[in-house]
Amino acid sequence: MNNQLDDREYELNRRNQVENEALADQDLDRTVEANPNRDPISGQTGAHPVGTGTGAAVAGTIGTAVGAIGGPVGGVIGAVVGSVIGGLIGKSTAEAFDPTVEDAYWQENYATRPYIQSGRSYNDYQPAYRLGYEGYNRYRDQGKNYDEVEPELRREYEDRYQDTPVDWENARYATRDAWDRLRYQSVYQDEGNYWTQNYQSEPYYENGRPYDDYAPAYGLGYDGYLMYKGSGKTYDEVEPDLRREYEQTYASSGLSWEKAKHAVQRAWRRAERAFQ
Repeated sequence: MNNQLDDREYELNRRNQVENEALADQDLDRTVEANPNRDPISGQTGAHPVGTGTGAAVAGTIGTAVGAIGGPVGGVIGAVVGSVIGGLIGKSTAEAFDPTVEDAYWQENYATRPYIQSGRSYNDYQPAYRLGYEGYNRYRDQGKNYDEVEPELRREYEDRYQDTPVDWENARYATRDAWDRLRYQSVYQDEGNYWTQNYQSEPYYENGRPYDDYAPAYGLGYDGYLMYKGSGKTYDEVEPDLRREYEQTYASSGLSWEKAKHAVQRAWRRAERAFQ
């Protein structure tokens, strides 16, 4: 393979892959896993970031930028991204969903969420979190997203937790937060598995290069999409920012930006499909 791949040749090769990848991507967000490793925010064992640390350097930036969307929902998104972004595209294999792990995570982190009402304890919000992570685990294999099942979750919350002091209009943010935490983990796990198995088949791959050389680029592309997904900006618009981030953070990664940029873009494109 000619390793001096220009943009035009790369684009032609990439288009040939789109049709097959679209089929593979349909189930991208169905597998939920939980990991006994340390949480990137709390440091708590069992909070389960899925993989090795390729995205940790931009975690704070992404959590801040996405959280700036505004309001409880924007804050939730920023918190969720920040809670899983540090090290999620890697080579590890995760264990099965563990409600004890999720409960411990939220007990440690609930107070940082923007929707928590002043004076409320974790016990006040625990039912909402439980409904979120148990609900995701229950509905994920049906291919349903949160918006589709929220009416059912609301009915369940109001039936099961009539005595809780937090009404649904506030509890729903915690439920969505817990749901999204597992969803992000699930998609990241799938992305890690995909790239470790397929990076050598990419048109920009250079013979003999190990996956670790490309991992930072994949992580930056994926993390970058999550950072900007609420802004309406395209990849081309944010590529200069991603380049600066890459050159500042991953200068010693083994790949120059000119060699890494195609991997960054590929990861961004897959993230677009995964989070539609």
